[in-house]
Amino acid sequence: MKTGKTKAAASRAGARTKRPGAKAPATRSRDTDGARLGQQVGMAVRRLRTAHGLTLGEVSDRSGVSPAMLSRLETGDVMPSLETLAALTGALGVSLSQLVQGFGGETSSAQLVRRNEGLEVVRRGTKRGHTYHLLAADRGPRKVFEPFLVTLNDKSEVFPGFEHPGIEFIYVLEGSLTYRYGGQSYALKPGDALTFAGHVPHGPATLVRLPIRMLSIIIYQGDAAERLG
Repeated sequence: MKTGKTKAAASRAGARTKRPGAKAPATRSRDTDGARLGQQVGMAVRRLRTAHGLTLGEVSDRSGVSPAMLSRLETGDVMPSLETLAALTGALGVSLSQLVQGFGGETSSAQLVRRNEGLEVVRRGTKRGHTYHLLAADRGPRKVFEPFLVTLNDKSEVFPGFEHPGIEFIYVLEGSLTYRYGGQSYALKPGDALTFAGHVPHGPATLVRLPIRMLSIIIYQGDAAERLG
């Protein structure tokens, strides 16, 4: 008799746990959300890193996160800790919300970069006394524009002829210089602006009065540069 009662009780308990409309455990949902967030962050980190021309080693040096961990993170194999996210935001010059943008369907309508908080980017060909601080991180799959605050502090540096896609607009904020574009040179002082096609060799020729600060905006839009060239 005891055996029969035990089976009946077990049967009733099973019916209660399998009744229609019962909610499934939340563990799977949380795991799925974590995986999605990890993939979102990984894609954002990879896009920002490549957009800035940084290697895994350079981001590792800036953030303190190992290259192996960064590689796994970019492929979505790991879910980064809060400490790792904080380190990456500092290394890439973005906010936490920008790293997780798009997760949960939420987007941000504006980017704010505080004074002296723009990501310092090393431009190929420069060695010293010339810094680029990126003032906004491009959010899309393709670069549309890049705004920089450029600072020149060393008269002894010889600058190469830069070449890049798109068009560039520069606006001098402080100091004065001679800027070469192709076979021409332009004397620039505060308030002066110069716009040109990026594929033509260009760059500072003579640094007249230091320090020099200027806003540089590169726009990558179709054949706009060809119309200027």
